[in-house]
Amino acid sequence: MSSRSVTFSTLGTLLAGLVALIWFGQRSMMYFPASDVGSPRDAGLPTAEVVTLETDDHLELGAWFVPPAVAPTGYTVIVFNGNAGHRGYRGGIGRGLAERGMAVLLFDYRGYGGNPGLPHEEGIARDARAALAYVRSRPGVDPRRIVFFGESLGTAVAVRLALEYAPAALVLRSPFTSFASMARMHFRFLPFTWLLRDRYDSITRIPRVTSPVLVIAGDRDGIVPIDDSEALFARAPEPKHLVTIAGADHNDDVLIDGPQVMDAVQQWLRGDATTR
Repeated sequence: MSSRSVTFSTLGTLLAGLVALIWFGQRSMMYFPASDVGSPRDAGLPTAEVVTLETDDHLELGAWFVPPAVAPTGYTVIVFNGNAGHRGYRGGIGRGLAERGMAVLLFDYRGYGGNPGLPHEEGIARDARAALAYVRSRPGVDPRRIVFFGESLGTAVAVRLALEYAPAALVLRSPFTSFASMARMHFRFLPFTWLLRDRYDSITRIPRVTSPVLVIAGDRDGIVPIDDSEALFARAPEPKHLVTIAGADHNDDVLIDGPQVMDAVQQWLRGDATTR
């Protein structure tokens, strides 16, 4: 065997190994679950009720139902988390919305918050349906006033679910166009776009959404650049509204659960915001 044949054989083996590593290991670079949820009180939600959701593939997911802290508006908000942590990190979102008269469901996807299973796009879609089914079955919830609130990864989850069940409003905090877009930005040295197992292709789904859309983005976001959020916003149908938080990066408190974010949601639901 010639040295050239050996070289090509070795190169082929290395490339096959790289492809296998990317294929089987990519989800460890996409999902960052944490398990130490604690109690609702630990998250600053002493009035929250601990509840369990059941998916259609028979997984039980932990969740908290937070009642309104002031006169109810009649809205119930389902929060779709980003790709890291657990629902305990979203206590500020639950508290901020409850203080504005909304009921809130905080839940964790499979593999997060001590839940069974491993996260992947199709499984998380099942988890989202379980959250919606729970809220719709709960006494006192008006099915016409259910709101989806997605953050980062959760925006893609919320957009997908909105095509199956139109919420009263779709709130997208730091949304991206697709995971392929994010991969090109953050992993330029890897052939991710054609190897992605979970694609979260919101850009092709958002034009078919029939609910009012509120997009909230930080103009210094280093994870989901505002240009990507604005590209998704541009494809969304009317009515829609874009709120830009000046100086805010992806994980800054002001963009996660700051008063500008909470007030923007309240104003959009009341019809105070101007469409653009």
